Amino acid sequence: MNARETRLAWLLILPTAFIVFGLVLFPAIFSIWISFHKVGLDNLNDVFRADFVGFDNYRRVFNDFAFKFQGLNSWGAAVTSIVYSFVSTTLTVAVGLGASLLLNRPFRGRGGARAIFLFSYVAPIVSVAFVWKWILDPRPSGVLNNILMSLGLIDLPKAYLAQRGLALLIVIFFEAWRYFPFAMLMILARLQAVDRTLYEAADVDGASTWDKFRFITIPELRYVIGAIFLLRLIWTFNKFDDIFLLTGGGFGTNVLPVLTYQFSFKLFDFGTGAATAMILLFTLVIFLIVYVAAFMRNVEEA
Repeated sequence: MNARETRLAWLLILPTAFIVFGLVLFPAIFSIWISFHKVGLDNLNDVFRADFVGFDNYRRVFNDFAFKFQGLNSWGAAVTSIVYSFVSTTLTVAVGLGASLLLNRPFRGRGGARAIFLFSYVAPIVSVAFVWKWILDPRPSGVLNNILMSLGLIDLPKAYLAQRGLALLIVIFFEAWRYFPFAMLMILARLQAVDRTLYEAADVDGASTWDKFRFITIPELRYVIGAIFLLRLIWTFNKFDDIFLLTGGGFGTNVLPVLTYQFSFKLFDFGTGAATAMILLFTLVIFLIVYVAAFMRNVEEA
């Protein structure tokens, strides 16, 4: 009976195992293999016989002007990715925390307000990206230009997504606006599980609103906020579609996922593109190790 149950278990697991191997494990291993070989359009039909080039693809990435830091006016994809990911993730969690504190209070129409707050997260990325591009359209007919010119605040229309520095700020705010509902939902769920007697005891002791937030709310939320920050940091660092749809990676917004696309499908240098993806993966692993180490240290202290 045990042997038959074991065979049945393997038979039930095998379809999922094949799918995971075919869609996750094999592409990941194959990408590592490609990153050490010279793969382009000329040998795609016989890719497994591609020339082994060692770390040449990685050296090509590190030496590329689009990757490395070249001064304050040209950060490169590596620095831009880090700044974009950390700032937008921090802003996302901060806005999500504020929204969750607001929606945790009882007021009329709270359910409708929660549904409205979720709109940016559930709406298709293509639609919201093109709405933002319509608002920021550089022509006089663009929504923001039209409003500012009507108020007399500007004389000529501006190309907001074509200005270095400003374009990066816009994509950071777009990221925070689009994904703060995720942080809001997770934090709100934890807020509703906090023991209310803690706040009642604080009221008896004469604690202010800030004191209750600092000494009760934040300690109760720290692990949730830490987990949300890590997840959003990983997802943001891997984000391709947001920046690509808004700016195409131009005007100081080029990040590693977009650079991977450019190497692979603009220059058709798949080996260098795979090497860029491996650099991206290695950076994320470092973030993960640092976070897990900090988390375990906090658990031990607690």
